[in-house]
Amino acid sequence: MGNLATPLKIQELQTALQAKAKENPGFRFYALYDKVYREDVLHHAYQCCRANQGAAGVDGVRFDDIEVSGVDQWLGELAQCLKDRTYRTQAVRRIYIPKPNGKMRPLSIPTIRDRVVQTAVVSILEPIFEADLPPEQHAYRSNRNAHSAIRQVHGLLYEGHTEIAVARHSWCRRVRPPHRLRSDASPSAIMPLA
Repeated sequence: MGNLATPLKIQELQTALQAKAKENPGFRFYALYDKVYREDVLHHAYQCCRANQGAAGVDGVRFDDIEVSGVDQWLGELAQCLKDRTYRTQAVRRIYIPKPNGKMRPLSIPTIRDRVVQTAVVSILEPIFEADLPPEQHAYRSNRNAHSAIRQVHGLLYEGHTEIAVARHSWCRRVRPPHRLRSDASPSAIMPLA
C-alpha cells in the first residue's frame, strides 16, 4: 500500500490554513476551492481512498478499473471537472450488512470519484475547523475517537481527578443513566467528551 503520510506540500498548506484560523478566529476563507483540485491534493486523496480498499459505487467503477486506464488521466479529468465547476456527486449505492444482534445496518457506498473529492475537501477544511475545537473534544477528529477519550479519562483519574466526565452522545447515556450522575460536580471539573 505504500506510505500514506501526507506529502510535505499538503502539510505546509494545512499548517498555514490552521495557523491563520488560530491567529484570527473571525477570518473568513474565501479562496479554498482551487486548493481542492490541486494535483497533489487529489493524488493524495486517491491514495487514501485506495488504501481503504472500498467497493465500487453505483457507477460500478473499481480501483483496478481506474488503474488500468491510468490514475493520472483519471485524476486529471476529475481536476478539470472541479476546475470547470461541472463536477456533480452521484447517488450512493445502498447495501445492508448484518449486525451482531441479527438486524441489518444500512451502508451507503459513494463512487470512488466522490470519495476522492470528499477526502480532498476534508484535507483542506479539517485544519481550519480543527483550530476552533477544544483539545478535550474527540468526536469527528483525526487521530481521535472514543478510545482516545477513554485514555484521557483514565489519565485524569490516575492524576487524582474524581469528578465524573459528561458526554453529549446518546450512547453514553446508555452506559451511565442520567439519574446515576452526580449532581454535585462543579461545572469547572466536568470534562466534555463531545
